[in-house]
Amino acid sequence: MNHLKIIYISYDGMTDPLGQSQVLPYLIGLSKFNFEIHLISFEKKEKHQTKKGDIDKLIENTSIIWHPIQYHQQPPILSTLYDLWLLKKKALKIIEQNKIVLIHCRSYISSLLGLYLKRSKGIPFLFDMRGFWADERIDGNIWNIKNPIFRFVYQFFKQKEKEFICESDYIVSLTANAKNEIETWNYKSNISSKIKVIPCCADLNHFSINNLNINALNKWPLKLGFSDTDFVISYVGSLGTWYMIEEMMELFKVAQEKIAHCKFLIITADNPAIAINAAKKNNIDENDIVIKKADRSEVPYLIALSKFSIFFIKPSYSKKASSPTKLAEILGMGVPVICNSNVGDVEKIVAEGQVGFILNDFNKKQYEMVIEKMLAFLPADTKRISNYAIKYASLNDGVQRYHEVYNSILQTTNDDKIRL
Repeated sequence: MNHLKIIYISYDGMTDPLGQSQVLPYLIGLSKFNFEIHLISFEKKEKHQTKKGDIDKLIENTSIIWHPIQYHQQPPILSTLYDLWLLKKKALKIIEQNKIVLIHCRSYISSLLGLYLKRSKGIPFLFDMRGFWADERIDGNIWNIKNPIFRFVYQFFKQKEKEFICESDYIVSLTANAKNEIETWNYKSNISSKIKVIPCCADLNHFSINNLNINALNKWPLKLGFSDTDFVISYVGSLGTWYMIEEMMELFKVAQEKIAHCKFLIITADNPAIAINAAKKNNIDENDIVIKKADRSEVPYLIALSKFSIFFIKPSYSKKASSPTKLAEILGMGVPVICNSNVGDVEKIVAEGQVGFILNDFNKKQYEMVIEKMLAFLPADTKRISNYAIKYASLNDGVQRYHEVYNSILQTTNDDKIRL
């Protein structure tokens, strides 16, 4: 069988957690169709040296061919330009040696090359936007728009965003909220017809209470210092930029006033001092906070220890396009959530599934209200919650949606109407 050959470009590394959770699972699924996928990614040197073998093992029985490029971080901007030169060189070599039928670009940096190849080689280009990237840099205080250099870079990428949207053959948006926003920009009259919403999905075989080793699960409370009477609330993920650890600590403080033996389990690879300082600010005893760095294999066990899980994300314009992977993972474990409004489609997902509660503001009155609602909701129906996660964010469904996008692009852009 002759495979249809595709280039997939990610500026994120496969040896990073994001690459392993939000890129490789999709590509492994897509490789089971009639595709040979040339994966180009940018890898941090140390991680590539230690984790390369793990990635090779994951893809060894697939039709994925991995082309890692070393990522350069310094100096700012110039290092990115150098990476783009390396990317162009690598992609053109792959194109010379293979009949490439599609360029799939993850986010904006990768799409700079996708647009170039569409214009210069006529190869169809999929803009997998992943969010309003340039606006995220402003909203997250990563770029200071008062600095003329960053203002120029922001304006450059906003112009490119328009070109990506208008000239790509298809667009993938993480949220319906973002799709609706793009439609108001009036770039093209038929833009809606080429946007597909695919939320961040999760491997719900991995994040499943039914697939845990019960003996291993029963050992975790002792490892973490929890007693049988402890009421555990969890948080999973990063602590900086978008994630509002101080407000989450405020809610936990209110929870302690209403719930005996209340503990906060924070599952993160970030500096524990960030959470500890937030706890001190709220006069929370450090003994009531457990901070654990966990491998991917351990995360489902840790989530399963909690009665409910929380996450607050800084609401901003760019977060219309955000789809938190952690939501799918937590619900996959059958654990209800408390989170905030004005983040992607989160409010709609939580309300429709009746799988938790939404905060509309960050104050004590709101915290008390939502804690009381959650206590009335518990004990949670874990099976119903996990089944809902499968309905809206299963990896298999995500893979199928991408396959439909590939199908649509190739059948539209090839005279022979390729059957996939």
